[in-house]
Parts: sequence; C-alpha cells; structure tokens
Amino acid sequence: MSNDAICGKPQFHVPPCPGSSHRSSERKVLLAVLIPITASAAITLVVILLLLRYRKRQVQAQADSLPDIMPERISYYQLQRATDDFSNSNLLGQGSFGSVFKGSFTDGTLVAIKIFQLQLEGAFKSFETECAVLRNLRHRNLTKVISSCSNLDFKALVLEYMPNGSLEKWMHSNGHFLDIVQRLNIMTDVACAVEYLHHGYSPPVVHCDLKPSNILLDQDMVGHVSDFGIAKLFGEEETVRHTTTLATLGYIAPGESTDFVVLSIQYSPESKWLTILNDVMFAEYGAEGIVSTSCDVYSYGILLMETFTRRRPTDEMFSEDSSLRSWIANSIPHAIDQVVDANLISPVEKNLSRKLNCISSIMEMAVNCSAESPGNRPNMKDVVASLQKIKVQLLAYS
Repeated sequence: MSNDAICGKPQFHVPPCPGSSHRSSERKVLLAVLIPITASAAITLVVILLLLRYRKRQVQAQADSLPDIMPERISYYQLQRATDDFSNSNLLGQGSFGSVFKGSFTDGTLVAIKIFQLQLEGAFKSFETECAVLRNLRHRNLTKVISSCSNLDFKALVLEYMPNGSLEKWMHSNGHFLDIVQRLNIMTDVACAVEYLHHGYSPPVVHCDLKPSNILLDQDMVGHVSDFGIAKLFGEEETVRHTTTLATLGYIAPGESTDFVVLSIQYSPESKWLTILNDVMFAEYGAEGIVSTSCDVYSYGILLMETFTRRRPTDEMFSEDSSLRSWIANSIPHAIDQVVDANLISPVEKNLSRKLNCISSIMEMAVNCSAESPGNRPNMKDVVASLQKIKVQLLAYS
C-alpha cells in the first residue's frame, strides 16, 4: 500500500498497481494537449515579433519620408526672404482676401505664397477654411499645400507653384493662345477635380467660386483648381447650406431651387377646414445664399462656355434680355461657328464639320450644366464621362 516500488514491475510478473494505467493515460492526454498549445504559442509569439519588427521598419520609413511630404512650418522671415521682402516684382495676383507672391527658397524651390490681409473682413475665416479643406484633400487636379505660416498678426499658405499661371491669363491676355485640345484637356481636369470634391470625398466640398482666375496651369498645362477661401465643407447627410459670402458675379447660380417649401394655410369659412398648400419657394446661391453641389455645376457650365467662346459672362454685349448662356443655347447646333472662338476653327481645315460637332456637344453640355433649375443640371460624374467621350472623338478628327 502506497509503495509503488514493489508493485507493477513487469520483470516480476506481478499485476500492475491499481490506478497506474490511469495515471499513464492521464500523462499521455496531458502531453497531447500541452505540446500543441506550446507549439501554437511559440508560433504566435514569433509572428507577433515579426509583425512588430516590420511595423517598426515601416514607421521608420514613413518618418524618413515625412520631410519631403510635410516640411516643418515655415517662418515669416523665410517667406520674407523668399519673396524679396514681398516685392511687387514677385506679385502673382490679388484676390478678395489677400495677395499671392512667387517665392524662391535657398535650395532653389519655387513656391506660391498666399498672404492673407487680416485687416480685411473675412480674411481670417478664409484662411481657416482653406486650411480645413486642403488639409485632407488629395487630387492631382487640386493645388497642393506645402506648408503654412501662422501667428497672431500674419497668416500665409505656401502652395505649389504653377509656372503657366491661370486660365484667365491664357484666355484674356494678348500673346497667349490655347488650341481646342488644350482647352478640352484643361476643362476635363477641372471637371475631375470638382467630381472629386462632390463625390470622391466625404463629406462633400462645394468650391463656390469656380472661375478662370482660380484655374491654375502647371508646366505640363494640367489644370488645377485653387482658392478654397469661401468653400463649404458639408456635414454628414447635409445637402444644402446657407452662406453670406457670395462669389464672383456672372458665375453664381441665380436660379430656382425646390429645396425649401413654404407651407401656406387657408381657412374656409364655409367648410371650416384648414387647407395646407405646398408652395415652392425658388431660391439659390445668387438669390438667397443657398449653397449646394449644383451651384458648382452651374459655375462650371459658365466656365466651360467662356473657355470655348472667349467671352466673359459679364461681357458688355449681354444685357438684361440676353446672357452668355442664352447666346450659346440659341446657336446650338447649326450656328455654333458664330459663337465659338474664331481662333479655334479655320474655314479651310479638313474635318471642320466634325470638329464643330464636337464643339457643339461641349456647348450643349455647358448649357445643361447652367440650367436655371438645379434639378435639371447633371452631376459632375456625368459631366466627366461626357467630356471624355467627346475628347476621344475630337482626337480622332484632329
């Protein structure tokens, strides 16, 4: 009893000790369980260590590349030196809330420096809006923010420099010319940028001020949408917003919107019933400061017309009874040669009729984009698709 040394020995040819086979089977079961668990734990530990090592290398690689993507904030004195003390010889343009200067850093990097005149009403808000919008937007057809400079008395954004200036310069300055393919390429670039703002980024962004001076061209004549100073960043499930800051005359959507309904109540003495009538109140950006993505579509339509006719929407040839849109609409499709920029076509060139058909399709798209009722305007996804089809046809005829 309790003396395992004298029982169960096979060489003595005696019966096994009571319970010894049970303990042996327990050991086998325990080993069968412990070995897989230990092996699994070891494998898991090795995998975790490898992942942590890979993650550390990845983070280090990202850290090494950060100076190229987001350099540290630039000081006022660096900007002052880069612009030769903000010399007028480096002035690229002026806007509602400040000026843009060409700057050159000590390493030879060229930039555009947007200085906000804080004494102007709305300038500080414009700076904050641009920072909020451009902080997260990434698209090849949007201007890129390189860095910023901000203190109590000075606000500036350092932007990618566009050596070919603005579409405004190429459309309305002497000595500059864009052929039909270049104009279509640039307007397709702009459409892609606006499509991204409306449909490729959540929540949607409404630019609110699409016009030639806000379309910048890089060294390859690729179009970039710039100046988000009065842009509107929508909230979740928000489709319209109200603004007190109106954009440039001629590009503002003036039309009708059914986004708001006025409920009028009528009382009938005879029936003693109250009748509720749904009366549509027509109001949009130009009339009541109501902003939606369709406002950008309208502005894009006007911009598209101006690009191919070289006529501003505020041209003196247009009066209260006529407009750039009505002038174009009345010319489609048989008199399109009377409104298109004369520099784009020649009576003796081959495939003239096919070329005019392409221009007519572009102008028809522009007229649809600038429809008075927002509900009749296409969205920017459809605009991009249509322009790309027209581009294929135009290249085949050129």
